[in-house]
Amino acid sequence: MNATAPAPRPGPAPVRRLTVLYDAECSLCAFLRDWLLRQPQLVPLEPVPAGSAEARRRFPGLDHGATLDEITVVGDAGQVYRGPAAWVVTLWALREHRPLAHRLSTPSGARLAKGAVLAAAKWRGTQWNRGQRGTGQWGGRVYRRADGWAYAPGTGWTYTAPGCADGTCAPR
Repeated sequence: MNATAPAPRPGPAPVRRLTVLYDAECSLCAFLRDWLLRQPQLVPLEPVPAGSAEARRRFPGLDHGATLDEITVVGDAGQVYRGPAAWVVTLWALREHRPLAHRLSTPSGARLAKGAVLAAAKWRGTQWNRGQRGTGQWGGRVYRRADGWAYAPGTGWTYTAPGCADGTCAPR
């Protein structure tokens, strides 16, 4: 009898690289981007500003408005992770945090990951609302590059007032 083995079924594509879409105007997001880049990586992570021309060029099928509302990570074979799953896969890519990612991928760990994502979203929302309505208790709003703010990991936030070299600044 000459039996042939069944053809192997294609499995999920291995993840060899992850693109992390982050809100470049969010101080928490920028801090986490910098932290991620300092971590030893088992799978390379590449941060790209969400909603940017680069993100739109690379991922034309994504809802880029949604990537500004919720962390989104894209694998090199087209895998898309959002919300808690995006946090877990990002931790999975880090050498020192892969065991934590495995724990967060369990049903009880998923609840914890979801809580962390919701807490971060709530914090971002309060910063955005303070910036829009001017009701903040401290700081008043999100620090934005367009307003003259810059962040450096070693020195923190610095402010440089926009220049008036061309004479277009309004008098105070």
